[in-house]
Amino acid sequence: MTARLNGAQPYALGLFRIVVGLLFACHGAVALFGVLGGVDGKGGTAATGAWPNWYAAVIELVGGTLVLLGLGTRIAAFISSGAMAYAYFKVHQPEGLWPIENNGEGAAMYCWAMFLLIFTGSGAFGLDRLLAKRTSTQEQRSAGQAPVAA
Repeated sequence: MTARLNGAQPYALGLFRIVVGLLFACHGAVALFGVLGGVDGKGGTAATGAWPNWYAAVIELVGGTLVLLGLGTRIAAFISSGAMAYAYFKVHQPEGLWPIENNGEGAAMYCWAMFLLIFTGSGAFGLDRLLAKRTSTQEQRSAGQAPVAA
């Protein structure tokens, strides 16, 4: 059974990355565009350039989209994880020690989920893998061709 589960690991990781990226991007879209109820439940948005809400929303939208697509996954996850660590320790943790007390569960979970993706990469279904395959195929073709002597 372990061998079968290990064989499915890249696919499970790819699905994990897609779900986490989609949910993370939704948080950014809520704050930037007021969709899905907005930040106040009435379509409100974060004030443009307001620290830290607007910048966090940009990181959430861009980082979440890149993670969703599996494009630059490790870098996007690194920045996103750092943003969520900042959100937890600067916004939530002063309100109480435990995430359940301070409403920081989302920030903590996204921080650790993105942290995991830094080390695992995009898994299956990511554009990173597609581009890596395309690049290696082109390199093999060019290496196999002898230069033309004039």
